[in-house]
Amino acid sequence: MYHVKLFLDGERDYSVISGPTGPLVYPAGHVYIHVLLYKLTDAGRNLELSQQIYGFLYSASLILSCAIYRKADGVPNWILLLLPLSKRLHSIYVLRLFNDVWAVVLTQLFILALGEGLSDLATLLFSLALSVKMSVLLYLPAFLVVLVKLRGLATTTRLCLTIFSVQGLLAYPFLLDHPLQYVRNAFDLGRVFLYKWTVNWRFLDEDRFLDPKFAKALLVGHASVLVAFGLFRWCQRAGGVMAVLNKAIQHPNRPGSSVLVTTDEIITIAMTSNLIGILFARSLHYQFYSWYAYQVPLLTWRTRYPVILNRLIIIGAIEYAWDVYPSTTISSAVLCVSHVVLLGGIWFGYAEGK
Repeated sequence: MYHVKLFLDGERDYSVISGPTGPLVYPAGHVYIHVLLYKLTDAGRNLELSQQIYGFLYSASLILSCAIYRKADGVPNWILLLLPLSKRLHSIYVLRLFNDVWAVVLTQLFILALGEGLSDLATLLFSLALSVKMSVLLYLPAFLVVLVKLRGLATTTRLCLTIFSVQGLLAYPFLLDHPLQYVRNAFDLGRVFLYKWTVNWRFLDEDRFLDPKFAKALLVGHASVLVAFGLFRWCQRAGGVMAVLNKAIQHPNRPGSSVLVTTDEIITIAMTSNLIGILFARSLHYQFYSWYAYQVPLLTWRTRYPVILNRLIIIGAIEYAWDVYPSTTISSAVLCVSHVVLLGGIWFGYAEGK
């Protein structure tokens, strides 16, 4: 609310918009959402109404998750009963009022629209989600793969330009006079996080956590695993990545895939891309659990693990790790191992859905 007050008073320089919680480090869509909240909740003083709004978001996110699960194949209905049980999610949505949840809801709408073949609408929703939280970029590799397979190279290029255009349009008031300050703050890829808040790397000492070499290693790991999935797992039904690329290049106005791209395939690839980014994240804070909490049960059904012995253990272990506060060596190790086991299960399981 302090940031919003400065914006409403006419400040457009991101390097100057700062307050008790630090500088403004989120894109322009975040600002506009909180301008609306500022006006609805009497500058944040009406906490009851604020929590009711976020309670509505929580319900909407849960309903959208059910809609996504309905579109996916091979997931038993009783799994939906696990979705509202997370204690940490209740805190993130209704007690802490984090901005992450706005990006989550928009991302869920993006996945549903893409699954329905509504590429233009999906691009708009993706752009809006990205304008709230930079973390939405974790879905971009999957988005590009799906677009090339679904719509072809020419349409993919056009929609990528649409993403840039929407970001530019939303950020125009800030880009007009202070473009560098906006880009540096809103999309700071080199941000260094505080060790005391990390949930996933607590088993490392602080010096290693802050070491730039560690950050570079994570970036290399992230890129390598994405490339591996792109080359060997996400295009198998279409004859392999070379077949998709050759068709996309030779016929840029036609779909790159020679077979039907299913909704289940789109959902699985999108969620897997997000999971890969989370595994290699420089640091995960408690609110970041909302990025993928509703996706974990579905992803465990993209593995070949036994139901009770492994899938439910993975779900429970991830929830346990996020419920421990502050994080410990054990909880962070459990979280990392669970992510690796889950991603490995997808690799050897159903990486393109069932």
